[in-house]
Amino acid sequence: MTADESLWRELAPQALARLLRSYGHDQIDVCEDAVQDALLSAYRQWSDQMPADPLAWLVTAARRRYIDRVRSEHRRRDREAREALLAEPLARGSQGSSTADDSLLLLQLCCHPALPRSSQVALTLRAVAGLSTAQIANVYQLPEATVAQRITRAKRRIAELGNALPRPQDGTERLPQVLDVLYLMLTESHHTTTGEPAHDADLAAEAIRLARLLHEALPHDTEVSGLLALMLLTDARRPARVGSDGRLIPLDEQDRDRWDRALIAEGRALLDSCVRGATPGPYLLQACIAAVHAEATDTATTDWYEILMLYRVLEVTTGERNPTIALNRIVAEAMVYGDELALTHLDELAERHPGLPRLAAVRGHLLERINRPDDAAAAYRQAIIQTRNTAERAHLRFRLRRLRQSIMDVQDGRS
Repeated sequence: MTADESLWRELAPQALARLLRSYGHDQIDVCEDAVQDALLSAYRQWSDQMPADPLAWLVTAARRRYIDRVRSEHRRRDREAREALLAEPLARGSQGSSTADDSLLLLQLCCHPALPRSSQVALTLRAVAGLSTAQIANVYQLPEATVAQRITRAKRRIAELGNALPRPQDGTERLPQVLDVLYLMLTESHHTTTGEPAHDADLAAEAIRLARLLHEALPHDTEVSGLLALMLLTDARRPARVGSDGRLIPLDEQDRDRWDRALIAEGRALLDSCVRGATPGPYLLQACIAAVHAEATDTATTDWYEILMLYRVLEVTTGERNPTIALNRIVAEAMVYGDELALTHLDELAERHPGLPRLAAVRGHLLERINRPDDAAAAYRQAIIQTRNTAERAHLRFRLRRLRQSIMDVQDGRS
């Protein structure tokens, strides 16, 4: 993504939030179309010269497009009276609340508690993160028409709610929904559901940007600090996660000298700033786990017992809502108590969640470590079929090829 495109992605939700503030949340469809028209004009005109105030330019252009659309559609009000009402906010330009307030306003609007979680996420990815409907469909492996319907229904529901714009107190009332949506953006950016690349750096940057804004608004909330720390500590590993051949590099094989130490230091500082004695939530716990990995020089020096204890607390906190946490706990268990016990617990998890992503890959790794190559190969083959991520599939094929070669070498030695 070019610098200009990154700037457009950042400015678009701010412009949309300002139009919604001026014209009302029930105009979300028209306002979004107006911003898209303004972005198209920006794409055509900014290649020659960037305006001194890009946001003011975009807001002004979007408001003009909004006026044009209202005029052309002949809505119920008198045409001349409607134009007079629209002219007033246009004269104010882009002065008003900060861009941080605009982004958080739009984020909270998309996370209205009356919307189902799937609609909150889809609308946030569309309106705040700037993803296209096709991109969102790709993220969740759904038909594009299904995602488009989900977004349309969410907009219609917001329009029907009356005063759906967030109130000052909604900053905390809607916090669980906002944190969940940001976390989903993190997980998808760090491990894309399908295709290439292995990471979505732009989505990660947008998630971190929004988390920073939220932390500025709520600096003493431990879960907000925990989520931002988790994002930073996770993104710090990104330079070492994929090899030059496009293969995903697992944690125990990564060159930790390539980890971003500045991001790690910032994440650690956030954790240190959390109130001592506060009851840890799931995001703070996950950030603490990431920090333990960040402090270790390699797998052998990692405090796996501490990680195991943190995962056990995390499981109690989240219950059965996230079986991936149980899978990660089993990996830590293998490092502390051995692979045989971990495999037993893995079988129990598979009975409850047979289609859990990465379960077959973990099984293959554990079976390989206890010298059951044929069973490990079968598990790797199953994992290859299940994964849609190109880099992860390349890694699994690499492990399978290496295992097959080892089996052949043993057979040749016996003959």
